Amino acid sequence: MSTYLRYAEEGDLHLDFHGANNTIIDYVLKTYGAEALEEIFRKLGHDVYRSIREDLERGHSAQLLAHWSHFFDREQCDYDIEIGEDEIVLTMRRCTAWHHVAKLVGHPSPHFCDQTISTNRAMVAASPFSLETEITGPGSCRQVLKRREP
Repeated sequence: MSTYLRYAEEGDLHLDFHGANNTIIDYVLKTYGAEALEEIFRKLGHDVYRSIREDLERGHSAQLLAHWSHFFDREQCDYDIEIGEDEIVLTMRRCTAWHHVAKLVGHPSPHFCDQTISTNRAMVAASPFSLETEITGPGSCRQVLKRREP
């Protein structure tokens, strides 16, 4: 099992990156459609987060948990992770990315959280896990990782 984080950068964090993502999401959706946007997010989960995906495919969730902790701590999100016997639950009470974009543009794209939902779906597609994301409010969600039924 790998605990290596392919992306674990430190130092200054420029939250406007999320604003750029928001603009790109709306542009791709308007110009190329929902299928193109879904394909971009699928490739993100499959290719960019390859090492996390490969660990999940081997039945290991430690790298995903390390990834969540690293980036959500780095962005000073209000979240917690509960590790239970049958599932792991990430509760995001305040997503810094969503709230930063709201400050930049007034309201994030209605599809802003689709990047999380679709990327998660791609990371677990060939794994023994499911990873469901429920948007629970503006800038908040609940993500549940659990083993699929045999």
